[in-house]
Amino acid sequence: MTDWSLIVRQHGPIVWRTAWRLLNNDADASDCFQHAFISALELERKETIRNWPALLKRLATARALESFRQRNRESNRRTTLAEMSVIDRKETGPVAAAEANELGGHLREALAGLDDRQAQIFCLSCLDGLSYQEIAEQLDITVNHVGVLLNRARAALRERLRAFEPSPAVEQITQEFES
Repeated sequence: MTDWSLIVRQHGPIVWRTAWRLLNNDADASDCFQHAFISALELERKETIRNWPALLKRLATARALESFRQRNRESNRRTTLAEMSVIDRKETGPVAAAEANELGGHLREALAGLDDRQAQIFCLSCLDGLSYQEIAEQLDITVNHVGVLLNRARAALRERLRAFEPSPAVEQITQEFES
């Protein structure tokens, strides 16, 4: 029998960071956190789970992207830069913080516009640091397919981010996607 209290204690922080990183909202991240564990419970009843952290990251990423898309559909107004904070202001100046916040907002919008699978693979690879092999195992696809979808996601994000006013931060991230 699965010890769920142990799984939540061990992997809860990973799930929370994954959800919060994408949603940047405590209430939405809490909902995502709960949905990830409920989905894991349902999956565990059907099959044996080999890698709990990877599964929970994948579930949290999928739910966070779904929640973010829903939030964007429901609200056409733009959020303020303060609400889209993605960096520690203590380590940077106000100009760098504003640029990073603006870039974070643009990246979230661009991710919301991607195909579900591409966005999920991008987040698992680039934000959560999973290897192609780990992603392939979790999504039950080949490693080559992971590479193809990640390449397509990066190309689409490059194009979407170029649509915004070019700023040094946007240029920097588009150059990182090209490498």
